[in-house]
Amino acid sequence: MRKMNLVIVGGGPAGLAAAKAAYDCGERDILILEREAELGGILNQCIHNGFGLHTFKEELTGPEYAQRYIDQVVERGIEYRVNATVIDVSKDKVVTYVSAVDGLTQIQAKAIILACGCRERPRGGINIAGMRGAGVFSAGTAQKLVNIDGYMPGKECVILGSGDIGLIMARRMTFEGAKVKAVVELMPYSSGLNRNIVQCLNDFDIPLYFSHTVVDIKGKDRVTGVVVAPVDEKLAPIMDKAELIECDTLLLSVGLLPENELAKQGGVELSNVTGGAVVDENMMTNIDGVFECGNVLHVHDLVDFVSAESENAGKCAVAYINGLESCAEKIAINCTNGVRYCVPTQLNRDDNYQPLNFKMRVANVFKKVELAVFADGVKVFGKKRPVVAPGEMESINLTAEQVETLKKAQHIEITLIK
Repeated sequence: MRKMNLVIVGGGPAGLAAAKAAYDCGERDILILEREAELGGILNQCIHNGFGLHTFKEELTGPEYAQRYIDQVVERGIEYRVNATVIDVSKDKVVTYVSAVDGLTQIQAKAIILACGCRERPRGGINIAGMRGAGVFSAGTAQKLVNIDGYMPGKECVILGSGDIGLIMARRMTFEGAKVKAVVELMPYSSGLNRNIVQCLNDFDIPLYFSHTVVDIKGKDRVTGVVVAPVDEKLAPIMDKAELIECDTLLLSVGLLPENELAKQGGVELSNVTGGAVVDENMMTNIDGVFECGNVLHVHDLVDFVSAESENAGKCAVAYINGLESCAEKIAINCTNGVRYCVPTQLNRDDNYQPLNFKMRVANVFKKVELAVFADGVKVFGKKRPVVAPGEMESINLTAEQVETLKKAQHIEITLIK
C-alpha cells in the first residue's frame, strides 16, 4: 500500500484549485485522481464565456479557465492520474482506485479532499409519463454531444427546467440551427442566473413558461411531442389546460445532485438539504482529515466561487497534515425563515477567530429583505437586499470580531428579516 500526505479525488476546477493551494502552502506529497481522460472536469465542455471574472479579472471560456489551473498544477509538478476511477474511500482514509496504468491501487492518506463534482437528475427522478423513445437527454449530455462530439441531439426541442445548463443549451441549440420552442419551468421563478435568462432566452425570443411542467412524452421510437400543463399552487398539473408542443427532442435541466457515493461509503455525514457533506469552516467533514469542496458539497453559481472555496479546503488540509487538531465541540448553524442552507454548516468552538465567508441559498423569491446573522438572539450581521432568489447564491463576509461572537454563542441563526 502506497502512503501519501494528500489525495484529492477529482481533477475538475475544485480539485485543481485545492491542489494548487495545498502546494503553495508547502505541501509536496499530493496526488490528484481523475476518472476522465483529461483534467478540467465539466469545464471542458462549457465552451461559452463568462468564467473567470472574479478569479482572473477577465472573461474566459470554460476550457480556458480550466487550462489556467491545469497549467499551474503542471508547473508545480503536482502528481496526477487520469483515467483513474476511485472505487472506495474508507473511514481510516484509505483510497482505492483502478486504472489501466496502475491496476488496482490502495493509498493510505493523511488527508483526503473530495472534489467529485455533481451529476444531473435523470428522467427517472422526476417520473414523466410516456414511452422511452429516442430524443430525451439531460442538458449536460446534449452539451457534450454538441460541443465535444459534434452531434446534434435534434432539430426541434423543448427544455424542461430553467437551470443554468438548460438556459445555456437553449442558446447553443439555436446557434446550431435547432428551433427551441419553449423552456418550461415548474416553479414560478427560475433556478438559473438572471443574466442567462436575458442572454440565452430573451435575446433569441425563446419563450419561458413559469409554473408549467411536462406531463407526457409522445412518440414511441422517437419523441414527436411533449404535453405541457400549468400547475397550481401545490405544483399539481392542471390537465384541462394541457397542450401538445410538437418536437423531436426534450432536454432535461431539472437539478444537480452531488456525487457523494464515496463520501457515504466513508461514513461522511451528509446534509438532507444539499446532499453534500456537513462541514465546518475548515471544510472538514465529521471524519477527521476528510475535506469536501466544490459542487460535491453544494451547487455553485460560478466556478470562481468553486475555486475560492476549494483553495480554502487545500490550505486547511495542509494545516491538518501539519498537526492542526480537530475541535471536539462544534456549533450548528441554523437556517430559518426562508434561508434554505448555509455553508459551512457548523463552526468549531475554538479560539481561531479568522474572517469567514458564508455561502447560502434561499428557498423562494423574496423582495426587500435583510439577510441577518444572530448569536443567542442578538444580531451580529445584517445585509439588506432588494431581492433574493433561489437561483442566485448569497454571500456573507464576517469579520474576525463577528466570528468570535458566533463561536462563543450557544445558538447561531441565519435568517431573512422581511
